[in-house]
Amino acid sequence: MSNSKPVHVLAVVGSLNEKSVTRTIVAATAEAMRNEGCSVDLLDFIHEPLGLFNPDSVYQSAMYPGLKARVEAADVYLLGTPDYHGSISSTLKNFLEHFWHEFAGKLFVTIVGSHEKGLTVTDQIRTVARQCYAWSLPYGVSFAEREDIQNGEIVSESLKNRLTMLRRDARIYGGIIAEQRRKDLADSGPGFMARHRKTQTTI
Repeated sequence: MSNSKPVHVLAVVGSLNEKSVTRTIVAATAEAMRNEGCSVDLLDFIHEPLGLFNPDSVYQSAMYPGLKARVEAADVYLLGTPDYHGSISSTLKNFLEHFWHEFAGKLFVTIVGSHEKGLTVTDQIRTVARQCYAWSLPYGVSFAEREDIQNGEIVSESLKNRLTMLRRDARIYGGIIAEQRRKDLADSGPGFMARHRKTQTTI
């Protein structure tokens, strides 16, 4: 791959549970990706609280510009969430509602804590990606707390292997997509990223 710029990952912990195993997995994955050459920004709302999305006030709030900059800087969004009633957590949904254009042309990667394989949760995140003109990996990784995690450590070899695959694909495909996205933004031709160019020719 010709892209020499490291892939920048925003890893989002979609749980406010202090003992969340989702946090354990996301943090471990983020650290491994950092060791594998990515630059990684970990966003954990238990340490950086995010109020409920209110379009009437959020864009004028003091916290918004900094968070927006972090979201815009990312090439890949590593999104971790528990499976709550077959759906994504309100914590992750709230984060996603704060942004739209910032996600366009980037890669969504999902990790779901679930005893039901997290398929409906992953599908919901893919729907968000599609609505925001983002890409998503064709699979997600799910884990079950009792089977895969013990004392805050990953004990399942199967889960370790799936996470290794996830990290590799996020790094490789995230880099390819990011490089093409930059080219499309700098170009003047057609393409779905044309609407996101900072300067557009008017007729």
